Amino acid sequence: MEKRIIQENEKEGDPISEEMQDVTERSSEEKSRAERLKKTVIIVGASSGIGYETALRLIGRNFNVANISRTPCSLGHVINYAADVTVGETMEKAIAELATKAENLYGLVYCAGFSMAAPIEYAAEKDYRYLFEVNYFGALRAIRAVAPFLKKNGGRIVLVSSMGGMFPVAFDSFYSSSKAAVDMLVKSAALELEPYNIRLSSVQPGGTSTGFTFKRKIYSDAENRDYAAKVKRATAALANMEQGGMSAGEVAREVVNVLSEKNPPLLLQCGNRNKFFAVVKRILPDRTTQYINKKIYKQ
Repeated sequence: MEKRIIQENEKEGDPISEEMQDVTERSSEEKSRAERLKKTVIIVGASSGIGYETALRLIGRNFNVANISRTPCSLGHVINYAADVTVGETMEKAIAELATKAENLYGLVYCAGFSMAAPIEYAAEKDYRYLFEVNYFGALRAIRAVAPFLKKNGGRIVLVSSMGGMFPVAFDSFYSSSKAAVDMLVKSAALELEPYNIRLSSVQPGGTSTGFTFKRKIYSDAENRDYAAKVKRATAALANMEQGGMSAGEVAREVVNVLSEKNPPLLLQCGNRNKFFAVVKRILPDRTTQYINKKIYKQ
């Protein structure tokens, strides 16, 4: 008798088990759909520093995050694409592939950067051209690559610039020049892309405590020749300013906030101290700010 009941149940199926299976399948489908609908942000340079911290905070705010860099981002939820912004069109191809796959592409953050300390007179052309390829032309190419994909629904583009584009850094003139160019690129591109509801912002950190300080290319005394002592003082002052400055996380928070704002600012200085310096720069004559800069970098 018991055997017959079991056989009948097996034949007819257990309605409770079938219902549970349906619920599980529906839940899985809903989760998959929700995952696809999450906004996607592409970060160029999320393997370390500000880019890494930005990725971490975006994940915390339920964004999908993809990283494009030479070395992968170690965060588990990040999609990594290996590319060098200075080599061919590897970055553009990565952006196109990511943007095509993303069902809800929202924005791009450009964090790649390079710095070198050298006198203008003796700097090698290959070095300062490389710097501009990374800091300026890489940002320009990233905008050109992502813009066609953002035109349909609008979105955000954030370039990580520097207060160095406003206040020149002694013997890091190429870096300062490239960041000033980045700021003007944001203003100009914003005019062109605003009709498509694509908003651009330049986030300007001051001294920030990251490994970037120790990756700076610093020319030797022999290469700096008669400027050697001045370069040493300037680079030491800059390193102290950076390592005693804001954390990468504080800057990343500003980046993420700008990405989320309905009407983000074109230029945003990170922290009250840098906002104050930006106001001072507009008020004081250039001769005065140059004098202050000389004192900061011990020239």
